[in-house]
Amino acid sequence: MKSTLLPAIRDIEILFRPFNHRKIQLKGRIVMAPGHDAAPPHPRQEQYYKLRAEHDIALIISEPLAIDDPAAAVTEDSPSLTGGTTLRHWKSICRAVHINDCKIAPQLYHAGMARNSDSFQAPTAVPPVGPSGIHPVTLQQISEPMTRQRMDEIKASFGRAAACAKLLGFDAVEIQGSGGFLIDQFLWKETNQRTDEYGGSIAGRVRFACEVVHAVRKAVGRNFPIIFRISQWNPGHNEARLVNTAHEMEELLHPLSEAGVDIFHCASTHYARPALEGNPLTLAAWVRLLTGKPTICIGSIDHTAPHLARTLEELIHHIRANAFDLISLEHPLHIDPAWASKLRRGE
Repeated sequence: MKSTLLPAIRDIEILFRPFNHRKIQLKGRIVMAPGHDAAPPHPRQEQYYKLRAEHDIALIISEPLAIDDPAAAVTEDSPSLTGGTTLRHWKSICRAVHINDCKIAPQLYHAGMARNSDSFQAPTAVPPVGPSGIHPVTLQQISEPMTRQRMDEIKASFGRAAACAKLLGFDAVEIQGSGGFLIDQFLWKETNQRTDEYGGSIAGRVRFACEVVHAVRKAVGRNFPIIFRISQWNPGHNEARLVNTAHEMEELLHPLSEAGVDIFHCASTHYARPALEGNPLTLAAWVRLLTGKPTICIGSIDHTAPHLARTLEELIHHIRANAFDLISLEHPLHIDPAWASKLRRGE
């Protein structure tokens, strides 16, 4: 049944307008955000992604996949982009998604100090590593700072994972630079207390992230899209901000853009939340303004029945105003594979 509360279908259609980038073309503006699948690949996963690709989702970003560094995964059974069986599995998923003109990208991550050491039973399990050995939630130092050798190994691992993703048939890669994981730990001054060129100023703290992007770019070539997920806020510390002024935000974003990021995935506690005090612009809008690169917005986009009409009106307004280019959703698309198609029909 169609609801008179929703915006007109002609207005909703803007969410399904093609997105054309010189490195990736999408059939619409709706992106499926990564879920939190903590299990290895299973036979139903291919059908799971295929069903969603059939229903007007333009881009699927996979659940977080650990790179092949021995300290990368959050838990012992966290999914990763390693192993012959796993790689064949993801190759099949890519093929299934592409049947419906949907694109797919893996989210590549390294947990850093967010690694749950208690879940690793083997006595030889590798302990967590981080820029200063500081846990991103407790802010307590629990290990020694990373060595340059470990940093080089991890950058190389990101490059290998990205090259592997390209070979498997993925259409882009997303680097997880938020969520309290390793790259985010370098960006935050609370978790990065280094005194070398990888710490201190914003230029120092963003250096490792830029070198990861460089490694990925070298591995995939100039024409393969790189998405970088970034946030002003940190899990467990939602009132703290990564940067506090427009100048600081430009100091953070410009090196990442120059390093080779094509699209920024901007995570917020609420997609419409102002990124800086005293200015109404959202994080996605600031990033788009300062870099000139397309942005994806994500963050508490309320899809529940009482609020959906208002949410859609706001999203349509932001897209028309070029505040962001793509909309990333998690819960509605994971719950109902046909959610986007139903929305397009005005249901």
